[in-house]
Amino acid sequence: MKKTLMVAALSGVFVTAAHAQSSVTLYGLIDAGITYTNNQHGHSNWQMTSGSVNGSRFGLRGAEDLGGGLKAIFTLENGFGINDGTLKQNSRLFGRQAFVGLSSDQFGAVTLGRQYDSVVDYVAPLALTGTQYGGTQFAHPFDNDNLNNSFRIDNSVKFQSANYGGFKFGALYGFSNQAAGFANNRAYSAGASYNWGGLNVAAAYMQLNANGATSAAAAFNSGGAVSGDNTFFAQRQQTWGAGANYAFGPATVGLVYSQTNLHGLSGISQAASGIAGGVAFPTNSAQFQNFEANARYALTPALSLAAAYTYTRANLSSSHVHWNQVNLQTAYALSKRTDVYLQGVYQAANENSIVDANINGLGAASSNNKQVAVTAGLRHRF
Repeated sequence: MKKTLMVAALSGVFVTAAHAQSSVTLYGLIDAGITYTNNQHGHSNWQMTSGSVNGSRFGLRGAEDLGGGLKAIFTLENGFGINDGTLKQNSRLFGRQAFVGLSSDQFGAVTLGRQYDSVVDYVAPLALTGTQYGGTQFAHPFDNDNLNNSFRIDNSVKFQSANYGGFKFGALYGFSNQAAGFANNRAYSAGASYNWGGLNVAAAYMQLNANGATSAAAAFNSGGAVSGDNTFFAQRQQTWGAGANYAFGPATVGLVYSQTNLHGLSGISQAASGIAGGVAFPTNSAQFQNFEANARYALTPALSLAAAYTYTRANLSSSHVHWNQVNLQTAYALSKRTDVYLQGVYQAANENSIVDANINGLGAASSNNKQVAVTAGLRHRF
């Protein structure tokens, strides 16, 4: 009898221990390079850059097994500049991601915190700017569709489903956190993707609201859903996109379309425009459309080639602006965690445009309608 009780007690201890199993992983990526730009405010420039492809970061990711296929999960991810060690995302400690939640093997995950919107989750992986094959500098002008995740959504609750035979879906809501302004500086988004064999298709929608605020700039710096790192100062931003990739053998080809509609537009931020003080657009409304065709090919398991062409058109201040951008990259893996890359970007806006050429991530716009940037870099993952 005593032996039976002892075995039962020990079994209970082991079951409890199994249910309480937890893990914490330290991870990160460091991207450093040397970039030549032919024109920044009228001068050529050689500069050391951080995150020309993928933003340098480190993070903690953890999970605790609660039993029955349920887990408690969290992610805390910091963004920094490897060239000077400073914090990114407006000097936030965990500016890239910071959330906690519950995950179910059967249903999916619900998380709360600072998170990516659905356009980033579902459409961005189909464009080269949302991958390791292009990243920051391959973004569409001003990163107008946020496929390069220029901003995240604060105060957000997010659901991401489990994978149901290749089909996944999700949605997000970002609270304003204002007692007298529930609709001020809030955000919501939804998206879905389907994978079958080599085919991957996805679509998503996102909306940012600054309704009722005295100015869009004030609303988006008030501690709501988007605070301080927004691309546009507008009363309402609506972004949606769709894309498809198809992989066959060592090759993958893709098409992506995205559109951003802006209402009550007053300007573009300094970070996005590359111009001190930003760009003022008292136009009330604007629209961006992006058409991207991309391809990548693995010449060997270690050597890859990638290319993309993007045509962007916009209606700004009663003017029609057009951009053509060509992106090329080659990368060679020295190991599973370290690679070197060489990439080039050419961007041209139509002449007599109200904006100059401005390749994303360089920090300074051209003094005319053309800009070229070439970067040689090193990435290490841990």
